[in-house]
Amino acid sequence: MDRIASTSPVANSAWWAEVRLDLPTILLQWATGGLLFLWVTTRGRLVSLGYGWLLRGVFGVLAAGAFAAELRAGHDGSGHVLLLIGSAGVVVSATVALVVSVTRRGAGVSAARAAQTRATERVAAMAGVAGSAAPDGVERSEPTAPPGPEFPPLLDIAAPTFGAVGLVGAALISGGPMGIAVARLLVGAAFLGVVTDAMLLGHWYLTQPGLPREPIKELVRWSAYIWPAEVLVMLLPPGMVSVLRGAQGDGYGGLLGWMWVVSAITTVLLLAVTWFALRERFYSAVMAATGLLYLAILTAAGTDLVARAVLAP
Repeated sequence: MDRIASTSPVANSAWWAEVRLDLPTILLQWATGGLLFLWVTTRGRLVSLGYGWLLRGVFGVLAAGAFAAELRAGHDGSGHVLLLIGSAGVVVSATVALVVSVTRRGAGVSAARAAQTRATERVAAMAGVAGSAAPDGVERSEPTAPPGPEFPPLLDIAAPTFGAVGLVGAALISGGPMGIAVARLLVGAAFLGVVTDAMLLGHWYLTQPGLPREPIKELVRWSAYIWPAEVLVMLLPPGMVSVLRGAQGDGYGGLLGWMWVVSAITTVLLLAVTWFALRERFYSAVMAATGLLYLAILTAAGTDLVARAVLAP
């Protein structure tokens, strides 16, 4: 799938002649965006360390896949070198952050500890118990300081930085107007990454009961903020307007262009419904939002990948 080649058994089909995607680019996009918005979440120090372990592992594997796929792709030039450096940098940076986080797991996360302490104090106050006495009347010892320093969230910035370098290389490989190619890859990486992270974080609420909703609401807000930029960069000429007007063929008489329109509109509608779901007080609302975000990943992928496939030089 590195490139859909003209040697395909259906090479004479207009679809195969028009629609092309680059596998290393897709994998690196997803890894870069996912790790960027991992930092957005970890910097708040509310979500437990295991969430970071999960995402660094998943997106680190995607970046390793991008590196391996680029080695097989047979590209050359500076774009090839940048994509390899960027992919390798993502793998190494995510691994270093993962090791540091595991090593410092005993310190936990400060904001989560503070929230738990406040919750305990509220329960004690409602029970009419003063000081550090618990509702059963037994005195509790004061919480001790964490054993050693916490994981520094700034470590999570290195991986998406390397990923951005690799995506610039991917833009060089793809050809076409350089500025537009870079913008599409970087915005698309952020869009795919933030929606994916929001869905994974929704599942994390099952393993961290009592986690406030602000972290997932923040990711949903970011998804809504990035959506207009994602649509705009795909409309910039030569863009999807040409496909919708029939000036540029997609091999299906404009069908893929309208599929892109439906994907874009459906994505923002799903994000809106997810936001309203998260405003409900019931715990099941988070699970409902997670299900909606599953669908949003599919439509977000359609918004980004369908457009780039049709518009590939």
